[in-house]
Amino acid sequence: MSFVNYHTKEINCKIVYYGPGLGGKTTNLQFVYQKTSSNSKGKIISMNTENERTLFFDFLPLDLGEIRGFKTRFHLYTVPGQVFYEASRKLILRGVDGIIFVADSQVEKMEANIDSLKSLEENLTEQGHDIAKLPMVMQWNKRDLSNITSVVDMKHKLNKWDIPFFEGVAINGEGVFETLKMISKMVLMNLKGSLN
Repeated sequence: MSFVNYHTKEINCKIVYYGPGLGGKTTNLQFVYQKTSSNSKGKIISMNTENERTLFFDFLPLDLGEIRGFKTRFHLYTVPGQVFYEASRKLILRGVDGIIFVADSQVEKMEANIDSLKSLEENLTEQGHDIAKLPMVMQWNKRDLSNITSVVDMKHKLNKWDIPFFEGVAINGEGVFETLKMISKMVLMNLKGSLN
């Protein structure tokens, strides 16, 4: 749910990167952070977990366009991919406006992708969201590796809603901004629709 600050004339939107552990969520966010000019981004905040090398969550506002004289500020978060961080994932999903589901393309990671997607759907339902109506984009990450699932199979197994998807290699930025631009556009269209 977007937060409107009438004092600063800002609409704050929350986008969450969701997916299995070590799938590339943090890599996506770090690439965006590195390539965004310093005057349009806030400080990146991370909490490292003792069991994982991935970040607990990242926070990054991006200014992208205006709606009726209000600046739009995007806050980007990652969730921990590991199952034992379920409570943290639920907390980070509160107030979400859009989801980027980052799937690991490696054949042996398909089950983890499916489990993570099921967890996302359950968590959103618990919070009163219909996953089919929430702006969401998928990214098939790690497309540069040799043992990967075909795009057709990725789509068949993970994208039952027929939502936009992009192939990605987050480590070198392939597909990162395309995915972010699409979800940003979808969130803004959804927001404009709710303001009418």
